[in-house]
Amino acid sequence: MSLFSAPVFLLVLALSSRAEAGKCPRVCSCDDAKLTVTCVGKNLTAVPPTVDEITVKLDLRNNDLQVLPRGAFVLTPYLTHLNLQRCNIVKVKEGAFRTLGRVVSLNLAYNNIDILYQESFDGLSSLKELHLDHNRVEEIQPGAFTQLGFLNMLALTHNQLVYIPNMAFQGLHNIKWLRLSHNSLNNLAPEAFAGLFTLSRLSLDHNELQFFPTQTMTRLSEVTRLDMSHNPMTYLGEESVSMAKLTRLYLDHMSLQDLSDHALSRAPLLSHLDVSHNQLRYLEPLSGPKELDSLNLTGNPIYCNCYMRPLREWASAGGVKLLGACVGPPHLSEEPLQAVAPLDLRCRGRGETLKDEFEEDNDSTGSPPPTAKPKQRVKCPVNCDCDIEAQHATCEGQGHTKVPRGFPTKTQLLDLRSNHFHYLPANGFPGSGQVVSLHLELCKIHEIEGGAFRGMKNLLYLYLSDNDLTVLDPGAFAGAPKLTYLHLEGNRLAQFPGSALGVLPSLFVLHLERNAISKLEPAGLLSSVTPKLRELYLTNNTITAIAKGALDSAFLGTLHLDANQLTEVPTHALSEAPNLEELNLSHNSIRWVGPNAFQPVSQCLKRLYMDRMGMEKMSRDALAGLGPGLRALTVRGNQLEELPELSPLTGLEVVDLQDNPLLCDCALLPLRRWMENVSLEVIATCGHPPELRGQKVTDVQVFTSCPQSGSPPGQEAVVDPRPPKLKKPKPSLSKAPGVKARPAKPKTKQPKPTKNQPQRKPVVPKVAKNKKTL
Repeated sequence: MSLFSAPVFLLVLALSSRAEAGKCPRVCSCDDAKLTVTCVGKNLTAVPPTVDEITVKLDLRNNDLQVLPRGAFVLTPYLTHLNLQRCNIVKVKEGAFRTLGRVVSLNLAYNNIDILYQESFDGLSSLKELHLDHNRVEEIQPGAFTQLGFLNMLALTHNQLVYIPNMAFQGLHNIKWLRLSHNSLNNLAPEAFAGLFTLSRLSLDHNELQFFPTQTMTRLSEVTRLDMSHNPMTYLGEESVSMAKLTRLYLDHMSLQDLSDHALSRAPLLSHLDVSHNQLRYLEPLSGPKELDSLNLTGNPIYCNCYMRPLREWASAGGVKLLGACVGPPHLSEEPLQAVAPLDLRCRGRGETLKDEFEEDNDSTGSPPPTAKPKQRVKCPVNCDCDIEAQHATCEGQGHTKVPRGFPTKTQLLDLRSNHFHYLPANGFPGSGQVVSLHLELCKIHEIEGGAFRGMKNLLYLYLSDNDLTVLDPGAFAGAPKLTYLHLEGNRLAQFPGSALGVLPSLFVLHLERNAISKLEPAGLLSSVTPKLRELYLTNNTITAIAKGALDSAFLGTLHLDANQLTEVPTHALSEAPNLEELNLSHNSIRWVGPNAFQPVSQCLKRLYMDRMGMEKMSRDALAGLGPGLRALTVRGNQLEELPELSPLTGLEVVDLQDNPLLCDCALLPLRRWMENVSLEVIATCGHPPELRGQKVTDVQVFTSCPQSGSPPGQEAVVDPRPPKLKKPKPSLSKAPGVKARPAKPKTKQPKPTKNQPQRKPVVPKVAKNKKTL
């Protein structure tokens, strides 16, 4: 026995020494006590193979992983938290997470994932939180979530979902909150939420649902909170809401013109109803809810006459708090509803009754009163599918060369994408006066005749993306006065289509990405043509110049000019944009940002993006005027050696300074001090001098010898106000659209540690294995 004791002792000692040394990838930081590894913003193209096997939390944010291969995390089986935000991930291959049976939180937000495959999340049997927000998800394949039996929260906000198929969320047996906000959903299959027996909260706000999906929602027996706000619904009919345990319902900021008094008759526990900011002129007492505490009617054109008296008396008797105010008659204008006495709600004559008002309105427009129920029609064009109850019709991808005619008159969603129309003639959509959303993407359209959409008086959404339009007739959109959202991205327009937009007084959002627009002119372009435009997207054009005042607009709040050919910040063009909150200039060739570059919008700007512009210098006054209002600032991937003073920006919530070759000397001391005093995570690395290259600004010791002023001994810090001298542009200033960076060669994998090492048993809570569900 003694013969073997020495070798055994040496082996144990060797294993113990190796375990104590631990393994930490060279570019990462590791905390052995907390078993965490952080590799944020290191341009990694693969998961580091040298991460210690016993790591519990792994943070890989802001890298360039692109594809997660099978077995990507096979060397880290004890992970409980995995963060993969902003990693340019396009695809998660089958089995990527198969060894991660202990992970409870997975964050895949802000990536480029477009399809959720059936096997994408296999192996995540203990997962409780899954963040997939801010991706490009447009398809959920059947069975994508079947392995996630313990999941409590699923976030799919800010994606590109248009339709939820039957059984899309099958397998989520413990889900509590499903977040589907900010997509383009216009249809939900009847069994879309089947099997979600534990779901208590559902967020469907900011989508394109034009009717309440009664049949789909009936399956949700445990939901207590439902948010449907910011959807273009106009009417809520009898028994629309059939949800036995619902307590809070949000229907605000929609287009409701009428709400049946029996719409909520099957929601007996409803306590809070928000129908604020709609088009309701009056409301009858609501039948069904016995526990209603609050009814929010704020922002509706409530006319306080005798037709409002029953509601006021009902609210008073039931202790329901009414929020909102009267818009008329004049003597009650702006009077809070709660303060108006029932006796004050009277009609002085038949001609002033609300019923007559509605009839007059409808006689002048030719449309039926809001309370009229849609008539059942069965007609439908050949090779099309018409759903009378859902008021939807589709002829997607049927090879039509002319727009089909004869759709049901009550159709609200008309989907004609992926056909071959080439040309849209005048009066091309007869009998489509009730259509709210029209899809004409990928139809090879090269010409739209004036008046093509005439008669579409309720059209709010028009999708003309990815066609062959080079110019638009000035009357192309005449006859669609309510058009609010217009998608023209992916065409070949060479000029801003100002003359065609002049007939759209309600235009709110305009998408012109991926066209061939080279200039924005003349002055007053937006203010005279689209006075209410709030969001303008011009990404990926060839814009080199913007005329002074071309972007003047009292309403413009979001402006994307990224991936164009600008060489300077268009300061002069923003001189009259008092409400601009978001400006994106990334991927332009702006090498110098001069003083007061954002002064015209300094009082309103909240988000400023200037990534990968080849920027070499910023004036010390470049951000002058920007103060607590700025929430996000990014200058990632430029050539900056120094930065202007950031201390006035006390309201920053997001800041990205990565991938700039900063000069780490005393002139940078103010930045170092600022980084130490802010609560948010700021990553900046030294590029100069050579001996400090690659080190974090917060880690280097060079600043300890600096005087309090931050200037080198005997010398004042001077920031050159002049732009840098022109150099030949580098051939690879930014990646061409659609071209992926070549991944680096993978490092040789380290041999997998023996699982029976007694010296380093991970200290992690035990998680019971998930039993298979029959």
